[in-house]
Amino acid sequence: NRKMKFIAFSACLTLATAFSPGNGQRFSSELSATVAKSSLVPPVIDSTNTQSIYDSNVQTTYGRYPLTIASGKGCKLFTTDGKEYLDFVSGIATCALGHAHPKLTEAIANQMKSVHHVSNLYFIPAQAQLAKWLCDNSCAEKVFFCNSGAESNEAAIKCARKHASGRGITKPVIITAKQSFHGRTLAALTATAQPKYHEGFTYGGEMVQGFESIEYNNVEELKGAVAEIAADPERGLAAIMMEPLQGEGGIIPATKEFFAAARKLADEEGALLICDEVQAGMGRTGLLWGHENLDVEPDIFTSAKALGGGVPIGAMMARGEAASVFKPGDHASTYGGNPLACAAGLAVATAICEEDLLHNVQERSKQLTAGLESLAAKYPNVLGEVRGWGLLKGVVVKGGFSAGEIVGEAMKEGLLLVPAGPTVARFVPPLIVSEAEIDEALAKFEAAVAAKVQGET
Repeated sequence: NRKMKFIAFSACLTLATAFSPGNGQRFSSELSATVAKSSLVPPVIDSTNTQSIYDSNVQTTYGRYPLTIASGKGCKLFTTDGKEYLDFVSGIATCALGHAHPKLTEAIANQMKSVHHVSNLYFIPAQAQLAKWLCDNSCAEKVFFCNSGAESNEAAIKCARKHASGRGITKPVIITAKQSFHGRTLAALTATAQPKYHEGFTYGGEMVQGFESIEYNNVEELKGAVAEIAADPERGLAAIMMEPLQGEGGIIPATKEFFAAARKLADEEGALLICDEVQAGMGRTGLLWGHENLDVEPDIFTSAKALGGGVPIGAMMARGEAASVFKPGDHASTYGGNPLACAAGLAVATAICEEDLLHNVQERSKQLTAGLESLAAKYPNVLGEVRGWGLLKGVVVKGGFSAGEIVGEAMKEGLLLVPAGPTVARFVPPLIVSEAEIDEALAKFEAAVAAKVQGET
């Protein structure tokens, strides 16, 4: 049989090698390479068949729109069939500098020519420089780097639990908000107090233990939850973990009263205040960090998305006691803070500073808000409240329409938006968006709304 023949051939080859070391070694290497190559199927680079390849080979974890993106430039995306779209999704609030930004492109290309990954066994200059920039421009004292928002929130959760352990708490509790979103990993998903995301992932009907949720912006409910935990001799408050603005929950900003209460309660209990800045941070709200809109300093805050401008990177930043909780071996990431990701992060940081992007966000926010409010007044049966900060804006969709329907109609007009829950259309353009592009987006959005209204009459 084939196996026996191969064994016999290998024995002969070994014997031949013994008599002729140089030739045998070269022949063996060439043969091994030939066998290896012949057993592999090389990649097929063909963008004309993308959707059918998805159907055959990619798991169906996403409901995708029927667009295949070929390239992008600034705030525009171009599909393989030659269509152009104004991108007000930004990779879900990620591409802060838009697409193919020259400084980001140059930074990534230059880093790839040098060294792109070495692990955290060694010192990485770009990681140190990015950490310093983050600390220089926030209340943070130390940074832990990872690869995504979920990972940065997992790091924050672990930090809070270890901090609580140091206080003698064996059953630490973290309070989060209903309709929040903190990521898809198991602990972050538990913190995401939306039962629809928990279905099928429980053990005995429960997610990860040690989490409780309250209504967002409800001070009295938060006080009650803290008091209940404090009265239980077996449990202790580890942290209060909140978004400064709920993104997936419907573009709902926190109130200053709510965050002031959270800060006070955490201090009284010796617990940590954690702020999830994954979507709101890195200038999206018009200030570098969302919590700056609330006049509160958290003990821990997390970032990802726009931090790398589309290159995967996450960060968990901490101050005070929280900054020294982790010791060597307590937490780690193979890729976290590698040279390539940090070069991208530094390019984003440089652009935010040199291109005065925070000012642009503030001005374009005023323009977008005024335009959406005008449309809401013109189409009161379809559009409602306009809410959010900076260029993290949402408009409520009503009148029997869903946000998904309006987003789909906008796509027909060449405008890309993304829902924030079932009833809010979300606008999250790149931070470099121009005045003319805001006007263009408003015109396309009005055309979409008008087409939807006309189709119902």
